[in-house]
Amino acid sequence: MRVYQQSLRLPAKRRGFHIITDEIAKIVASSGIHTGLVNIFLKHTSASLCINENADPSVREDFESFFSDIADNKPYYVHIYEGDDDMPAHIKNALLGTSLTIPVTNGRLNLGTWQGIYLGEHREFGGSREIVVTVQGE
Repeated sequence: MRVYQQSLRLPAKRRGFHIITDEIAKIVASSGIHTGLVNIFLKHTSASLCINENADPSVREDFESFFSDIADNKPYYVHIYEGDDDMPAHIKNALLGTSLTIPVTNGRLNLGTWQGIYLGEHREFGGSREIVVTVQGE
């Protein structure tokens, strides 16, 4: 069993959902691991990771609309010291999560045809984001 680990720093992105599959796939390919698992861990509490459709950009728009509808602008939030989008960002993070585990087959991500890895940026000015990618296998 081999383990390969690399950090990835993504540049600041606007609020919304962004496909980062290619960035992760490059790290998996460079690991030299043929069969195993990749764990993708986001080191932030106001952004998230998830897997969903990679073809139609309206899916990402609808994701942003839905999560904004259920989490934004609640009058009972106390944690607003860093801005009105701070607590909603933490809630979206809790709902979607900060890590993914995906099979690696033949040295590549074993995703479905229409699956892509999303970074959910939940802050207006979230800044750069750091992801730790760990590939283990043979």
